[in-house]
Amino acid sequence: MTVRVERTFELPAERDRVWSFIADPEKRARPISVVDDFEKTGERTATWYVRLPIPVIDRRVAIETEETEFDPPRYVEFVGRSKVMRVVGEHELHETDAGTRVENRFTVDGKLPGVERYFKRNMDEQLRNIEAAIREDLGIEA
Repeated sequence: MTVRVERTFELPAERDRVWSFIADPEKRARPISVVDDFEKTGERTATWYVRLPIPVIDRRVAIETEETEFDPPRYVEFVGRSKVMRVVGEHELHETDAGTRVENRFTVDGKLPGVERYFKRNMDEQLRNIEAAIREDLGIEA
């Protein structure tokens, strides 16, 4: 089973300001509640260390991520691979009259029982965490 989640939100800020957050892989990773550490490993690669609260996984999992598409200040796509899942994340920024519309898409393919179910139940919350982190970083009230 594959889980796909999309969430769009609007921010009253210029696209370049929002891009400064989106372009930073660590800033994108930190708001995700299951990420307990992050290590940049190259220009466009990083390792996310996650702890998933599911019975089959009782340890921290390393997810090797790579930005596969990078088109500043409009779009970034990253792919993360591990023994328990494959995740594709996309962030697309559009200028609007009031600021910036941020379109987020995530696809998670679990390799162990419970992974997809966890993300199906919790991914929208994770995307709200990203929105809140961007707002905080830019000094924008919710």
